[in-house]
Order: sequence, then C-alpha cells, then structure tokens
Amino acid sequence: MARIEYADLQDPEVSPLVEQIVAERGSVLHLYQMLLNSPPIAKGWLNHLTGIRLNSSLPGDLRELIIMRVAVLNKAPYEADQHAPIALKEGVSQAQLDELHTWKSSTLFDDRTRAVLAYTDAMTRDIQVDDAVFEAIRSHFSKREVVELTATIATYNMVSRFLEALQIHSDDHR
Repeated sequence: MARIEYADLQDPEVSPLVEQIVAERGSVLHLYQMLLNSPPIAKGWLNHLTGIRLNSSLPGDLRELIIMRVAVLNKAPYEADQHAPIALKEGVSQAQLDELHTWKSSTLFDDRTRAVLAYTDAMTRDIQVDDAVFEAIRSHFSKREVVELTATIATYNMVSRFLEALQIHSDDHR
C-alpha cells in the first residue's frame, strides 16, 4: 500500500489533468493518482514523460528495454508491470525480458543494444559513465539519439525512485 493516500480524482482542481491523462494514457494509473496530489508537479511530469515516450526518435524497443532494465536495477516492480506489455508490443521478445537480469551473458542482444544496456547500467548504478561505455554509445547513435537515450535513462530512474519511495504498487486499491 502506498505511503500516502492517492489523490481524489473528483477534485475540481485536478479534473483538467485527469481528462488529459485519460486522453493520452487511457486511464489514470497509480503513478498519476499519486502525482495528482500536486497538480503542478503532475502536469510537468505528464508533459515530460509524454516527450520522452512519444516525441523521441528512439525506437520503441530500445526505449522499453531501457525502462525495463532500470526497473530491474532499481527493484521497481510497478515500473516493470506497467512497461512489460508495452515492451512486447514494441518488439522486445519475452526471452529478452527474461534475460535482462543477465544481459551480459545473453546472446539475445546485438552490439547496439548491449551498448544501450551498458550505458543504462552505468548511469543507474554508477552515475558517472566510463569513457569506454560512452564511446560505445557514440559509435552507434547520433548526438540527438545520445541526448534522448540519456534523458530516457535519467527519467525512468526518476520514475522508479518516486514509485519506490512512496511504495506505489500495481495491486494497491484506490
């Protein structure tokens, strides 16, 4: 159960955001139910994540592998629960999802994807990124894509930290 109560979605102050979230996401997930306790933060968060997920030039499979790897590293089950179906729709195989814990020894990831996973690991675990890890990214991606990869990894680390600090889980009852 979450550490604080979820927002009242009937509150007139949050109604416009609830409508926007439903229009963009289909429903108001627990993450947004919590964020709506602060409408200005919820609005900024929604706009930021929409940019990362829907306006980036990164292929969906890479984006979702990043999100799923961050969820694994940060022990964030809600993030994984929400994104596993999206990852599968974006072309990530179930076998790849199953091997994200041990990607370094897996044969299911090509060099480009391995560079992304190493970059994700470095940013998430070490914060500072080793030059060799960064050069592998640079060899596979344009400047724009490097910025988008970096922003995606950073953003989903933010998401998992928010979820875990407030103990937001898929099985919470509203």
